[in-house]
Amino acid sequence: MLILTDENFEKEISASPKPILVDFYTFWCAPCTILTPILEKLVGEFKEKIIFAKVNLDTAPLAAQKYGVDRIPTVILFNGGKPISGFVGVRSEPEIRKWLEENLKDNEEKIEKIIKESEEYAIKNGFKLNPSREVVERIIKGLLENEKKYGARYCPCRRVTGNSEEDKPKICPCQFVQKEIEKEGHCLCGLFVK
Repeated sequence: MLILTDENFEKEISASPKPILVDFYTFWCAPCTILTPILEKLVGEFKEKIIFAKVNLDTAPLAAQKYGVDRIPTVILFNGGKPISGFVGVRSEPEIRKWLEENLKDNEEKIEKIIKESEEYAIKNGFKLNPSREVVERIIKGLLENEKKYGARYCPCRRVTGNSEEDKPKICPCQFVQKEIEKEGHCLCGLFVK
């Protein structure tokens, strides 16, 4: 499990390539000691889809305050640096598993939909999607993060200025794709290849 503190909390949450499940706890909290082994058991089951992290409220009060944690244990699921769901108190393993599956399903469905759209675009234009699924998913997560931040799926390898007219050509697939593939064999971010 990843240990979060006031010093590294925002950096780790915002930079994570996967959703992060954060367990806010203290050593003296009896319900926390019941919940921890349940979460640890689920780590193995969801390790490909999610990162598990813990925050000790005694050593990270600012993170807890920022997210309104006033009871423990509190569990918050972050995606793209933002909280998307959570619960307070102890829940059973089946309840937490179901909650995770429901929350992760939406994200996975979005990623699959964008992969399908990107494959269709590539075929229509005479090139391919990068053969590495890991690379494709990482880029698509960047697109989704830009959509959350800026309101459009701007190419993650391009600087977004905040001026929607200036940034419009950077919406994926960006206007530079064709030329970059012809010249380099791939677009700048590597989503599309020759």
